[in-house]
Amino acid sequence: MVGTLLVGLVALEHLYILVLEMFLWTTPRAMKSFGMTKEEAVATKTLAANQGLYNGFLAAGLVWGMVHPNDQTGESIEIFFLICILVAALYGGATAKRSIWFVQGMPALIALVIVLAL
Repeated sequence: MVGTLLVGLVALEHLYILVLEMFLWTTPRAMKSFGMTKEEAVATKTLAANQGLYNGFLAAGLVWGMVHPNDQTGESIEIFFLICILVAALYGGATAKRSIWFVQGMPALIALVIVLAL
């Protein structure tokens, strides 16, 4: 139950990132979150939408694992997508903003540890 809750929270986080990157990229909220000027946001809008779509795929994978009728298969799916998020967070934190390690990587790591422990 705790593992499912944590996986669900990570999925919600990535759905939020999808919305932020695909639909709200040029808003003050997104520009502040990503430390961009209006000009930078406009210039990178298409790239951000692509990134947002990938975050949506990560969320979809986590939800798929949560609702899979076979618990063992569902857990394997969750583990795979949590690892994908961790790898993306490690890369993003190393190449873009270190806060990605904490904002995206840490929730995925905690959820992964709990899923593996149960």
